[in-house]
This record gives sequence, C-alpha cells and structure tokens, in this order.
Amino acid sequence: MPDTATAVPARRDVPGALRVLVVDDEPDVRELLEEYFRNNGLDVCSAADGESAVEAIAGDPTRFDLVITDLQLPGRDGLEVLRTARRLNPTCAVVIVTGYASLHSAVEAVRLGAYDYLTKPFSLGQIEVMLRRLEERRTLEAENRRLLRQAARREEREGSAVFLGRIEAIEARLARIETALYDLRDRRSSPSSSSPYR
Repeated sequence: MPDTATAVPARRDVPGALRVLVVDDEPDVRELLEEYFRNNGLDVCSAADGESAVEAIAGDPTRFDLVITDLQLPGRDGLEVLRTARRLNPTCAVVIVTGYASLHSAVEAVRLGAYDYLTKPFSLGQIEVMLRRLEERRTLEAENRRLLRQAARREEREGSAVFLGRIEAIEARLARIETALYDLRDRRSSPSSSSPYR
C-alpha cells in the first residue's frame, strides 16, 4: 500500500511558513527533503506516489505553497501532479525533480507552469537557492496585493468623494428650485400682486 500524504507539524517560531508537499517514490530522497524542510521551520507533508499526491492536493487545493515532485512516479507521473496543483491552485509553486532529465520533459514542465526543474543528484544548496527565490517572489506578490488593495481603497474613497460632491450639488440645486417656487408662490399670494379691480 503506498504512503499517503502525512502531516509534520510546523515550527511555531516561523510565521507564515511555506507549506510543502514532497512527492518521491525513493524513501531516501523523500526523507532527506522532509528533514531539510522541517529543520528550516516549514510545514511539510510527503507522498510516495503520484496518486497520493494528487489526492492530497485535490482534497485541499490551497493547502500547499510548494510541491516538489519527482517526474517518474508510480501511478500518476510528476507532470500530472504539476497539472493538478497548478489547475487547482495557480499560486502553488511546483518544482520537478528528475534523474531522467530530457529537453522534452523540461519544456513540457515549463509549459505547464513549473516553477523550477532540478536534475538528480541535486544539492541542498540548490534547494536553498530555490526557496530563497520563492520567498522573495511571495514577498513581492504580497506587497503587490497590498498596493492593489491600497489603490482600490483610495479609488473607492475618491469615487465616494466625487459621488458625495454630486449629491451635494443636486441637493443645492433642489434647494434653489424650492426657494424659487416659494418666492413665486409668495408673490402670487401677496396683496400687491392682486388685481386693483376687486
């Protein structure tokens, strides 16, 4: 029976830690990556085959920020894991790892939206560089979202000010019309405006 994705608690001293899914049918590689991510304070789960990975992603599409998957897996391959992750959560970064690198698989991975493509054997230094780039990207995206929200609020405030200005102008015009109508009524009902032939 293949392993299903199993949660490992995140360290509490790392706010907003990345949530990672490691998918590899080689226990040594899977355990090495799990330990590396855990030691770096990340919330990490693992799966030993493509089917378990797809089920874990489909079961909670926003659960993972990063998926590191071997290309050749039992059941569904790494490209299927990539397709599922990107379709269900476009913000999820997916890194393809393979011992059988080819131009075709690299091009296909990039076409499907892979964040990175690493060949085995890889070093933990490569993983560290990839993580740093990913964290920088997430920081920039968060800043971009903050600026967009700020711009939307400013636009909403300015739009509200314009709207209120228009309402005030309409109310002022109505007040002038109302005053003019009262003046006209008063002039018609005053004794000086009545006919001298009564």
